[in-house]
Amino acid sequence: MSTDSTWHYENFERAGSAIGYRIVRKLDEVQSPFQKIEIFESTDWGNLMLIDGAMMLTTRDNFLYHEMMSHPALFTHAAPKNVVIIGGGDCGTLREVLKHPGVEKAVQCDIDEQVTRMAEKWFPELCERNGDARAELLFDDGIAYMANCAPGSVDIVIVDSTDPVGPAEGLFNKAFYDSCFRALKDDGILVQQSESPLVLLDLIKEMRGEMGKAGFASFQTLPFPQPCYPTGWWSATLARKSGGFDFRENDARGKGFDTLYYSADIHRGAQTLPPFVAAALG
Repeated sequence: MSTDSTWHYENFERAGSAIGYRIVRKLDEVQSPFQKIEIFESTDWGNLMLIDGAMMLTTRDNFLYHEMMSHPALFTHAAPKNVVIIGGGDCGTLREVLKHPGVEKAVQCDIDEQVTRMAEKWFPELCERNGDARAELLFDDGIAYMANCAPGSVDIVIVDSTDPVGPAEGLFNKAFYDSCFRALKDDGILVQQSESPLVLLDLIKEMRGEMGKAGFASFQTLPFPQPCYPTGWWSATLARKSGGFDFRENDARGKGFDTLYYSADIHRGAQTLPPFVAAALG
């Protein structure tokens, strides 16, 4: 926190940059068994959630992340019925997944119940689908959950995690991807938040390499804007056992629900990577 109490600054050492938000007041704070969660009211970005001092989401721009973590994968799969979200305790991704009427069950497994309780209190709009009969909220170890999933039982696994440190560190390696590969059906899709393609391309390449070691054969990284994260440019990486990433474009165009960022045209545009990213990822 800056010495100026009206601003919160977060420094990104790897990017050599920082971002700041003008703060009205601190609304809440809890130290869970896993991490420190803080909620601030800002002048222009609504409420902010920080975990161990790192920005997780703001009222104003979270839709970018939640929509791109969910809809591209769900519209790429032919008929997704069973979805598992690892992490995602703020419930925004769950809300987007359950906008798809064909989804029969969505399990959200986050290790820290306090993230969800804080979201229910300070970001209630993200939790409006928590009572959906198709939703199952678990507060448990996502790594263990995936290891215990029945083989070939899941259509889509969404890894909506924090950065690969602390409780999330084990979600970025071959052992975890092995579990995801085994749990997914042959036409299943794994999608994981994959950090900034501007300054963390090495991490994206490493992730894709570990996914490949687990047996995934094809990959697609979709960039999107995310102002509250390092560099303001983020990405989601999709992986499949086989097949490509053509999506149900007509269904995306005719979707019977509202989105603020995602559309069929946005999806198609995100599939064309800038030359420097395409060259780096091969």
